[in-house]
Order: sequence, then C-alpha cells, then structure tokens
Amino acid sequence: MLTIKKILCPTDFSEASLKGLDYAAELAAIFKAEISVLYVLPIIPPAPMDPNFSFEVPEFERIIHKDSEEKLKALVEKRIPKTVKTTAVVGHGSPAKEIVRVAEEAKTDLIVIATHGHSGWHHLVLGSVAEKVIRLAHCPVFAYRDFRK
Repeated sequence: MLTIKKILCPTDFSEASLKGLDYAAELAAIFKAEISVLYVLPIIPPAPMDPNFSFEVPEFERIIHKDSEEKLKALVEKRIPKTVKTTAVVGHGSPAKEIVRVAEEAKTDLIVIATHGHSGWHHLVLGSVAEKVIRLAHCPVFAYRDFRK
C-alpha cells in the first residue's frame, strides 16, 4: 500500500509552482501527510575585489533569507488549509541538488514539483530543475506541467 506521510513541494513563486503547491495540499489532505514548502535561494557570487565597492555579502544573504522566509510563511497561510501540518524551508544553492538534499534529510515520501516544460534549444542549454530532481531523487516525484499556456 502506498504510504505518504511527508511531502516536499519546492516553489519559485511562479504560477506553475503555486498550482503544484495546490496539488501538494490536496494530496496531503487525502493522505493526512505533512508538507514542507521549499524555496531555494541562488548562490550569491562573491563581491568584486574593487576596494571602492561596498557590498556586504553576509548581510545581503541574511536579508534575502529573511525576506524569503516571510514570503513562504505568507504563501503557506494563504494556500494551504490550516488542517495540514506545514513547514516553510529556505535552502541555498543549486535548486535541483538542494531539493533532493532536503528531501533525503527529511525522509520525504513524495516530491511534488512543477515544471515549465521547456523545449528545444532552451531546454538543452539550461536543463530543467524538475528533470534533474526526477533523475536524482530517492523517492517518487509528482511533476506537474501547466498545459493551459
């Protein structure tokens, strides 16, 4: 029998990922599972070596991390029913690798991820986060693609 107790749903705050979050919330309600909603912050390049340039990377990272946490909490409050236990998580780094790492660390039973369905040269050059997650994940992945474009 299929047992789903923990669902990981990464978001980039796009419409497609929000629809994926709706699916995750529905699945969580059906299986009485908990959801972790994950946003992955990109790697911030080091500051230029120019002594006239003033930019504190650690301070900037702290600010965007806090902002991301607040956006995630607001998203959870707005889109996920209060009856579903939910955690907001902010990760850092390569999105696909961080999604898989967080899923493994949390012993996730299912990853629900949206894909934008890139095709042609754009897909070949950039790749797809969802595709990488499907290849690397150690648990089932439910990939949602919005066909209504």
